[in-house]
Amino acid sequence: MKQRTLVLLKPDALERGLVGEIISRLEGWGLKIIAMKMIWMDEALAERHYAVHRDKPFFAGLVNFITSSPIIAAVFEGEDAVEVVRRAMGETDPAIARPGTIRGDLAQDIERNLIHGSDSVETAKREIALFFSNAENFKLPRGD
Repeated sequence: MKQRTLVLLKPDALERGLVGEIISRLEGWGLKIIAMKMIWMDEALAERHYAVHRDKPFFAGLVNFITSSPIIAAVFEGEDAVEVVRRAMGETDPAIARPGTIRGDLAQDIERNLIHGSDSVETAKREIALFFSNAENFKLPRGD
């Protein structure tokens, strides 16, 4: 089923010059970019985005890291896009992520793991709405 999902390229992806590599890998899995922008996420948006983790000990670290420098927010579309992105990313902890995944090949540690992807279709809808207005979510021309 064709789906859309949110992908965030975190500060370490930009700082290390890995944006093109990561986007290329996702496109190689058959996904298409529907919307993309570079932003410097503020604390309020970060807290809304990571609200599910609010009571966890690593919450403050997540917020501090994601707001430490610019990120890229993107919407990818494709067949089973949520699951495809999750497989392409690999495990959160790069030490156990499989080779061939973004995190397994490129991430440095569990806190600097380059990329966020929505974990379900419902989460994707909520997260996309946090970062993009309806006008920013484009439809691809027919024939793609």
